[in-house]
Amino acid sequence: MNWKYEVIIYWSNDDEAFVAEVPELPGCMSHGPTQSEALANANEAINLWLTTAQELGRTVPLPKGRRLVYA
Repeated sequence: MNWKYEVIIYWSNDDEAFVAEVPELPGCMSHGPTQSEALANANEAINLWLTTAQELGRTVPLPKGRRLVYA
């Protein structure tokens, strides 16, 4: 699925892998040996996070997206 949640990908020396965090979904993260694999795993993690939240009757946050702020 193509979710619209922000995903932050960075290299972790401790894990020796790329980590993909989804800040809008608490605890939702994944990793992989490449950026593309970390992102693919993050999409799966998002799907599982949303499915579990719905099954438990929890509120599912809407994706915020980016907003431009002009000064």
